[in-house]
Amino acid sequence: MRVALICTDKAGALQTRLDNRSAHLAYIAETGVVEMAGPFLNPEGQMTGSLLVLEVGSLAEAEVWAAGDPYAQAGLFESVSLSEWKKVVG
Repeated sequence: MRVALICTDKAGALQTRLDNRSAHLAYIAETGVVEMAGPFLNPEGQMTGSLLVLEVGSLAEAEVWAAGDPYAQAGLFESVSLSEWKKVVG
């Protein structure tokens, strides 16, 4: 199943994101469940959140993955939303 993981960074947390970016990208590569991903940007082009599409066996598996993300471990996110997602186009 595909799960959309939508995360919004805490205000003023860009440095936390930058400090943990390499660990986050390594986690994505190591776990192999991320189908696509990228940051949300503010008008100045700075990263302010994340959208990831996970290919997992269950919503519970997606929750475990999200909790293990180095960004989550560092306390980067103000909010996190997980929802089953169906690919239709693309």
